[in-house]
Amino acid sequence: MKPTTTDHEADNHEADDHEERLVHEWRVSQLTHLGIPDSMAEADADHLDWHEIAELVRRGCPPLLALRIVR
Repeated sequence: MKPTTTDHEADNHEADDHEERLVHEWRVSQLTHLGIPDSMAEADADHLDWHEIAELVRRGCPPLLALRIVR
């Protein structure tokens, strides 16, 4: 027999999805503020540490080069 999803479990899943989307959007905004183009920030936001890029940019590294280094 296939397990069923309760309303409570479905609500928790929706809340988790919403929170993950908010975190993703925040990461994208951090990357774009550093000078990373929107499309690249959107694609990479969940796969790298934006703090590393920020540190490189702070030290004078161009944003796209910083992204290449951290990738």
